[in-house]
Amino acid sequence: MSGLGQTIKTPWHLWVVGVVALLWNSFGCVDYTMTQTQGDAWLTSMGMTEAQMAYFHAMPAWTHGAWAIGVWGGLLGALLLLLRRKWATPVFVVSFLGWLAGAVYAFGMSDGMEAMGSMWPMQVVIGAACVFFIWYAWTMGKKGVLR
Repeated sequence: MSGLGQTIKTPWHLWVVGVVALLWNSFGCVDYTMTQTQGDAWLTSMGMTEAQMAYFHAMPAWTHGAWAIGVWGGLLGALLLLLRRKWATPVFVVSFLGWLAGAVYAFGMSDGMEAMGSMWPMQVVIGAACVFFIWYAWTMGKKGVLR
């Protein structure tokens, strides 16, 4: 509802963006879960080299916590977006902060770019997706689509 009893119609693109966000973040959750439960077998199946796995295993525990916040926050944000809830925006922001913490470690506190080789650009794509989902949810909130 928006002022004077007007109902804001849900735009078709909210469903598209919401489903894409749900699928995108679901893969992040699968990757996180499989990494935590299957370890090197999963990492090898994802194409990581021995050197990349060694770098990954040397990462401090807080980076794994940040990763969890990033992926599970992104999934929750996507669900909230599909439910047209204003909480989608701050939850996507928290998800972004989880990604950002990991990116600061990888790019500023360690040799992550060198260690990950050709895989590091994916981190930039993930960050860009986080920013897009924040922007989209914020825009829908400002238009009164999220309640």
